[in-house]
Amino acid sequence: MNLVNLESVSHAFGPKPLLTGVTLGIEQGDRIGVVGRNGGGKSTLISIIAGELKPDSGRVTHNRGLRVGLLSQRDDFDPATPVHDLVLSGRAEHEWAGDAAIREILANLLGDIELSAQAGALSGGERRRTALAKLLIDEHDLIILDEPTNHLDIEAIAWLAGHLAQRKSALLVVTHDRWFLDAVSTRTWEVVDASVERYEGGYAAYVLAKAERARIAQAAEDRRQNLMRKEIAWLRRGPPARTSKPKFRINAAEALIADEPPARETVELLKFASARLGKTVYDLEDVTLHAGGPGAGPVVLDHATFQFGPGDRIGLIGVNGSGKSSVLRLLSSTVAPDSGRVVRGKTVRLAHLSQELAELDPSRRVLETVEEIRKYIQVGKKEWSASQLLERLGFKGEAQWKVVGDLSGGERRRLQLLRLIMDEPNVLLLDEPTNDLDIETLTELEDLLDGWPGTLVVVSHDRYFLERVSDRCVALLGDGRLSMLPGGVDEYLSRRAAGAALSARAASAGAASAAGARAVPAGQAGQSGQAAQPAQAGAGAAADAGQGAPSGLSAKEQRELQKELGRLERQLDRLGEREAKLHAQMADAASDFERLGTLDAELREITAQKESVELEWLDLAARLDT
Repeated sequence: MNLVNLESVSHAFGPKPLLTGVTLGIEQGDRIGVVGRNGGGKSTLISIIAGELKPDSGRVTHNRGLRVGLLSQRDDFDPATPVHDLVLSGRAEHEWAGDAAIREILANLLGDIELSAQAGALSGGERRRTALAKLLIDEHDLIILDEPTNHLDIEAIAWLAGHLAQRKSALLVVTHDRWFLDAVSTRTWEVVDASVERYEGGYAAYVLAKAERARIAQAAEDRRQNLMRKEIAWLRRGPPARTSKPKFRINAAEALIADEPPARETVELLKFASARLGKTVYDLEDVTLHAGGPGAGPVVLDHATFQFGPGDRIGLIGVNGSGKSSVLRLLSSTVAPDSGRVVRGKTVRLAHLSQELAELDPSRRVLETVEEIRKYIQVGKKEWSASQLLERLGFKGEAQWKVVGDLSGGERRRLQLLRLIMDEPNVLLLDEPTNDLDIETLTELEDLLDGWPGTLVVVSHDRYFLERVSDRCVALLGDGRLSMLPGGVDEYLSRRAAGAALSARAASAGAASAAGARAVPAGQAGQSGQAAQPAQAGAGAAADAGQGAPSGLSAKEQRELQKELGRLERQLDRLGEREAKLHAQMADAASDFERLGTLDAELREITAQKESVELEWLDLAARLDT
């Protein structure tokens, strides 16, 4: 059944045409992702489809009785209205409390918000999540979402993708989150040059189809085509879960990437990074850090030891409020640890992109602002001018002569990032660099970072970008440690889910002690450059269990379990010590790539052993707690 039809629709903003003669339709069951450059007309298109904006010309037809739910980038909440009234629309408590679907939405989007709080007291991100929860709780035939992943962490984004996949509503979504696009959409619309190009499949299929069209037409410029080929090569060589199966023949795309080199020359970059940085970049030694300063706020790190080496490309993951930005500020020396020591290499030349926009002279021109840092820079094997790099990050032609004071927030962020790169740092700390960037600019940034030699630590809720630019992931799981994730974001989500399930089971049994609750996340921790700390949490759990009377366990069985816990904890200590030595040896052998390969193989073996022991320890701790 056809839900919405657009016939010869045109619309302009001032002298700039955003849509010209667009004809398309949305049918029941459609799941469409909308992509395109910022300012290219995506939000205008969905506003017209939703009936919020009348086009300059053409006709928009809605099916009779069509229920449309729109999440725009702004809301009109009355600041005096409680969240409960906004989201639940007057439903009685017994009505919504007895509805499992509503409870799930509230738990995943508003779990940290009091339903009695007034809208005026909410932050921008909380208002956004409130609007999304309200939309999902109501019933709609067509759901239209404009950047729904903004202000959501990786875990919430994964939940939202799963939730939308189960709904029967048609879906139209504008987002720069490429992983989310692949997860929820089966068709892709690209808004480009005031028209809408249509493709079958999600983002991966869209990239392949676009490359095939460009190959057949032979009209794309060389550099843009090379970027697309590189993107395809990475997509096809990544984990199978990272791509969706295209619904069309891709032989032409396969031919494009047959001889394509890897996205990054990892060995060459590591060699260059080692020469620029030496053996030491950052060593965290027994560091304790609170989010709000010494002794204030949640604990981010608790006697943690970790090494950031030359050429490391690390994605830092954690829920909102876990302390990711605090770790970056610790590395940038913006904040000091409560205790312990941060050893910084003598050759470190740091650039830190924070979530706050740096002060820029509003009277200067864009190009002048970059050239005052440096006019030329070497990236990989190629020299780039300031003007060329500005063009790559979306400042084309006359845009380079705009006054800084006239730039949008997203444009200022791009300018700030480019100024940092032009200063030729050898360590980059990036805190949510993808905010306000469209997909085309994101691919340019990824390509630029591919050739950048140095140590990179990036915090981002954009899962695609995180996996694309980093070689390994490290998580803050709430246990005061930096835990390695060999399985990347998938492993992080599975650990979080396992921890939540164990916590729920312990709560329902009514016997989880405070120490036992702390033991759950510690047992999930993966490898890190520190001695394993589950030993401390495990000992506390065992002691507390021994004092009580857990159901089904005799005193003798408790003693046997405690004894076995002690054995596992000693084994974890030994594995942690060996792990730390291997990290040190890998730093020493940074220029000996044959030796690096041997050490890496041994490290993977130690990691697997440690994972196995930690799971066994977790099972025993859970038995003592129930």
